[in-house]
Amino acid sequence: MPIRDIAPVHPGEHLSEFLNELGIDPERAAADLRIPARRLDAVLAGAQGISADMALRLGRYFGTTPAFWMSLQSKYDLEQASDALSDEMNRIARVG
Repeated sequence: MPIRDIAPVHPGEHLSEFLNELGIDPERAAADLRIPARRLDAVLAGAQGISADMALRLGRYFGTTPAFWMSLQSKYDLEQASDALSDEMNRIARVG
């Protein structure tokens, strides 16, 4: 049984908020980031994660650190795994 009542937030949702707040459409962002629009669309749709390459690009573009974007992805991945493995984790005994 998952610990949370809400689903983990994909980094693409955070990226979408950044774009919306700055009034940047995805096509322009993709061009500015020098990536195919379909790649950015996949992240925004939650179908693809933030890679190290993408984190570097987004960090530069938004004036954040690449680690910020990687942290969002890592948090999402851990929450997804935790939800998927929650019953299994409950059966693992703790040492000590």
